[in-house]
Amino acid sequence: MLQYEKTVILIPTYDEAINVEKMARTIFKTYPGISLVIIDDGSPDGTGNIVKKLQGDFPNLHLIERTKKQGIGKAYIAGFRWALEKEYEFIFEMDCDFSHDPDDIQKLLEAAQDNDLVIGSRYINGISIVNWPLKRLMLSYLASVYTRFITRIPIRDTTGGFKCFTRNALKSLRFDEIVSSGYSFQIEVNYKLWCKGFKIKEVSTIFYERRDGQSKMNNEIVFEAIFSVIFLRLKKIFGTL
Repeated sequence: MLQYEKTVILIPTYDEAINVEKMARTIFKTYPGISLVIIDDGSPDGTGNIVKKLQGDFPNLHLIERTKKQGIGKAYIAGFRWALEKEYEFIFEMDCDFSHDPDDIQKLLEAAQDNDLVIGSRYINGISIVNWPLKRLMLSYLASVYTRFITRIPIRDTTGGFKCFTRNALKSLRFDEIVSSGYSFQIEVNYKLWCKGFKIKEVSTIFYERRDGQSKMNNEIVFEAIFSVIFLRLKKIFGTL
């Protein structure tokens, strides 16, 4: 039997007022015993205020408020610290825009019973992405190919953001030494856990282009990912990872 009461989902938000209530209601309708933490970076559209109103309906809904946008990596680290302090056993990363299907939470949690990190993979069985423009699809796919080539990590979807960690895996990380703040944060965490010998499994999930709102992807995030991969590999070679 899956331990939903020991499971928490972390969702970072910035200007997700159009999605956050729908996401919270969808998750709690399907998994009433689970906990959900919204980590909001001071969204000017009032995302945090919507969450506060919803807390009256959902006692397992929590809010971490930060004063400004600091990057998805720092948001997740704040969530990781909170989840470990509250002694959750299974900790999810997930987007707020329904690009990750809440129905797949059960699939990842089942796999996490025997693995330390489970990744909802877009590339483990071909390409499972719906409604992405070709340019963005190729950028994402080639980023994973490039990462595998440089680091030798045996993960097909190295940048995916739909994940489930065990408590033991997260406890092994030194959060103060994680340098990535954008989407390369996913690569860095995956690589460090793999180098530590933790068991990683990919399960096939379908990634959907966001229903509403705007993507946070930009050129700065892409360049950070390119150079961070080389940086991580060099640190591994010189024993400073």
